[in-house]
Amino acid sequence: MAVGKEIRGKIKSVENTKKITKAMEMVAASKMRKAQDRMRAARPYSDKVRNIAANLASANPEYTHPFLAQAQGTEAKAVGFIIVTTDKGLCGGLNTNVLRMVTAKTRELETAGVKVEAVAIGNKGLGFLNRVGVPVVAQATQIGDTPHLDKLIGPVKVMLEKFTEGKLDAVYLCYTKFINTMKQEPQVQQLLPLTADNIKADKGSHKWDYIYEPDAQTVIDELLERYVEALVYQAVAENLASEQSARMVAMKAASDNAGSVIGELKLIYNKTRQAAITKELSEIVAGAAAV
Repeated sequence: MAVGKEIRGKIKSVENTKKITKAMEMVAASKMRKAQDRMRAARPYSDKVRNIAANLASANPEYTHPFLAQAQGTEAKAVGFIIVTTDKGLCGGLNTNVLRMVTAKTRELETAGVKVEAVAIGNKGLGFLNRVGVPVVAQATQIGDTPHLDKLIGPVKVMLEKFTEGKLDAVYLCYTKFINTMKQEPQVQQLLPLTADNIKADKGSHKWDYIYEPDAQTVIDELLERYVEALVYQAVAENLASEQSARMVAMKAASDNAGSVIGELKLIYNKTRQAAITKELSEIVAGAAAV
């Protein structure tokens, strides 16, 4: 029964794996609710600040912030990417989908002779960028289940300063947007320069005019800083909600597959055991007949 013993060992191994995947599924389900609540709570603020910034970009303000205009530089063109991924794996194709979209965009830019730099938020994105050889100017890893803006905005400011200095022509924000528990969509959005074309402003042919207090420069500088912070935080919150949902679905599928494998192995084990018993009975009967 060496074969039967080997099958029993496989069954035990798959059962242990199923226990782990089932536990991970339950943990992801419990974290998913908090992540979704955090993400939904941040959406109205990020949408409103994006809307105000878009109207401001088309309002011909008396003070033009560097974020509102295309960077002017004499050096070779360059583009920056802020890539938001997860720190851990086992979440299906979540990271693969957004990194595939980033790869397509970077290849398109490099073919046109544009240099690419990146800021990595999350271990998976950092490892990918190092493998493909994209320069990483800053990074933020081990974000945890509760993202803190202080930890996120530091690496991002490196990219923003490069844009302000004219070393970058554009900055893109790449993350996974949460749609529902079963669906998450990878996004590559232009963060800078801020124009009314790449941001959804209020519908209508009119343009907003603003009165600034204390002065235009102070208000616009503060607003655009909040704009960038809000969008980066919202991207991380969306990505965390997508991660927990994708992990729950992936672990549920793994648990179901483990159950199917266990059923198949038990069937094979029973057939093997039955065949061994039949063989032993045949030998006993043959021996008795010979006597």
